[in-house]
Amino acid sequence: MGSDHTHRRWSNLRKVLERCGPFCRPDFEPSSENLQMLLERCKVLVVGAGGLGCELLKNLALMGFRHIHVIDMDTIELSNLNRQFLFRHKDIGSYKAEIAAKFINARVPGCNVIAHNCEIQAKDTAFYQQFHMIICGLDSIVARRWLNGMLMSLLVYENGTLEQSSVIPLIDGGTEGFKGNARVILPGMNPCIECTLDLYPPQVTYPLCTIANTPRLPEHCVEYVKVIQWPKENPFDCAIDGDDPQHINWIYEKSNERATQFGIQGLTYRLVQGIIKNIIPAVASTNAVIAAICATEAFKLATSCSASLNNYMVLNNLDGVYTYTYEAEKKQNCLACSQIPREIEIKDSSYKLQDLIELLCERPDLQMKSPGLTAIINGKSKTLYIKTVSSIEQKTRENLSKTLIELGLKDDTEINIADVTTPNTVTLRLRFSHSDSNSRQ
Repeated sequence: MGSDHTHRRWSNLRKVLERCGPFCRPDFEPSSENLQMLLERCKVLVVGAGGLGCELLKNLALMGFRHIHVIDMDTIELSNLNRQFLFRHKDIGSYKAEIAAKFINARVPGCNVIAHNCEIQAKDTAFYQQFHMIICGLDSIVARRWLNGMLMSLLVYENGTLEQSSVIPLIDGGTEGFKGNARVILPGMNPCIECTLDLYPPQVTYPLCTIANTPRLPEHCVEYVKVIQWPKENPFDCAIDGDDPQHINWIYEKSNERATQFGIQGLTYRLVQGIIKNIIPAVASTNAVIAAICATEAFKLATSCSASLNNYMVLNNLDGVYTYTYEAEKKQNCLACSQIPREIEIKDSSYKLQDLIELLCERPDLQMKSPGLTAIINGKSKTLYIKTVSSIEQKTRENLSKTLIELGLKDDTEINIADVTTPNTVTLRLRFSHSDSNSRQ
C-alpha cells in the first residue's frame, strides 16, 4: 500500500477486519485482504445529497469506501445550509451532488466520488447493475418505490431459484424531525419497500369543494390561494416559486385574508412556506444517527464482519432516546417482489373505471399516483386510460365514466398498470363478487 494508506489511518478498521469476534458472521474470514477489497473494489451508490446524503458521504468516505457515486437532481438552497454541512453560501444554486462530491474528494485523500446531477429515473439498468450496494437518503416515497422496483427487475431466477449474484442490497434511511428509521433490504430475499408500503401514510390531499366552500384549517386557506387564486390572478406572471420570498409573501397575505374571513386561527409564514415547498421537518442530529446506522450496515454487508440488521429499525429522539428493531415480513402478494398478480375485489356491478383508479391511488397498500391502465379484452390489447399522455388521455377520457363491465372487463381479467412509482408494469387481477358474476351472465 502507498503512503496514503498508513497503518495508523486504518488501524481501527484492521482491528475489526483482521480479527475474529463473537459478532462475526459464520462466513467471515479475518484477513488483510478485507480492507483491500473495501478500499479498491467495493462500489457504492448514494441516492440523495441532502441532510442524510451529506452525512452518508462523509461516513462512507471515512470508513474506507473509495468508489462512491452520488445522484441528486436538486440544487442547493439557502435553507439547506443549516444541516447539509458539505455546502457553503457560495454554493447556492449549484447541484447538490456535484458540490458534495467535490467537497469529499478534496477533504478525504484517495476517495473518488462521482456526481450525477439528474433524477434516478434518468439512469438505465446498466447504471444500477454496476454497484455492490445502494444507500438511500431520500425524502420521496415515490422515488423509493421506483428504485425498489428497479432492483427487483435486476434479479435473475434460474429454474425458480434466485441467483444470489444478482441481488444488490438496498439500505434505506429516512428521517422526519426527531424520528427516523433505517432498514436493510435484500431484494427477493426479505421484505421490500412495497411489502411494507402501508407504513408510509398516504399523501394528504384536500377536496376542492372543501377548500373552496367550507375551509376549516389554515392548510385549506393556503391550498385555496395556491390552487385557485394564484392561477386566477397570476400576480407575477409565472408559476409559483417556493424559493421566491415575494411569492411566499403574496400567498401568505392572501391566505391570511381568507383565514380571517372564516375565523381560522394558526396560519403562519412558516406553515405557508412548508405547504408550498412540501418541507419535511429536519433535525441534524437525527440525520447523523440514521446516516451512521446506514453506513455501518453498508460496512457490515461489504465485509461480512457482523450480521446485518434484521431488518427494520426505528428511532425516536423526542423524549429521550428510544430505538426498536423488528423483523418485517414479506408480503406474499407483493406487487414488486412476489411475481403474483394482486387480486382486486369488485363488489358492485356499477363500479366505474374512475372508481378503480381512485382505489389504486387511495389504498394504503397501493398508493399509486397517476396510473395508466391497459388490459387484454377478447384477445386484443386495449388502453383503458392513460393520464400522462395528453393525446391518449383525450381519447380514453370517456372510459372513466363507464363501468368495468361496459368496458368488457370480466372476472379474472388481468389489468396492466404503469405508474411513476415503479419502472415496471404491474399486474392486477379483477375478482368480481359472486352476485355480480351472476348478474352479467
